[in-house]
Amino acid sequence: MQLLIATKNNGKVRELKELLAGLPVNLRSLDEFQNISEAEETGATFAENAVLKAQSYALQTGFWSLADDSGLEVEALSGAPGVFSARYAGENATDAEKIEKLSQQLSETKNEQRGAIFVCAMAISDEKGKIKFLAEGICSGKIAATPSGNNGFGYDPIFIPDGFQQTFGEFTGETKQKISHRALATKKIIRYLHGIYAAFT
Repeated sequence: MQLLIATKNNGKVRELKELLAGLPVNLRSLDEFQNISEAEETGATFAENAVLKAQSYALQTGFWSLADDSGLEVEALSGAPGVFSARYAGENATDAEKIEKLSQQLSETKNEQRGAIFVCAMAISDEKGKIKFLAEGICSGKIAATPSGNNGFGYDPIFIPDGFQQTFGEFTGETKQKISHRALATKKIIRYLHGIYAAFT
């Protein structure tokens, strides 16, 4: 079975390849295809965007596609940046610029709550654009006072998951692969794919 990892985010590609490494599937990358148009993320929720991306890339490549949409929801910011996490500081903003903007907005609010959740929605589409499975993973935690750690990507250096003192940016890959929002969603995806693989054999 061949499965396209439908994202151009190198950090996500790396994490997903590690999480799916034990599956009896041939993982494909968008880098293998030319003239791929970027999927429009016009959904109002993470799930809607994951579906849009999975369908778009499946139809463009002719492969079953796995897409995710994920982001950070901060309590004191009324759930922002949410589905706009990747574009929070502008289309081409660096991770550091996104973190700086979020930290600045937090400092401007009088709300002292630093609670936050990382959310990940994953969708699998067949080659004809039909959604076959949808999964969600949520990791609760809080926003650190200052960024720490160089591992991971995105908002990892400022997110401290519940039960830990370190940020995702300080975690080893092994630890993050057990508790992160993406890891929790992927576990559900893996169970589904095992069932599909059994049907193919």
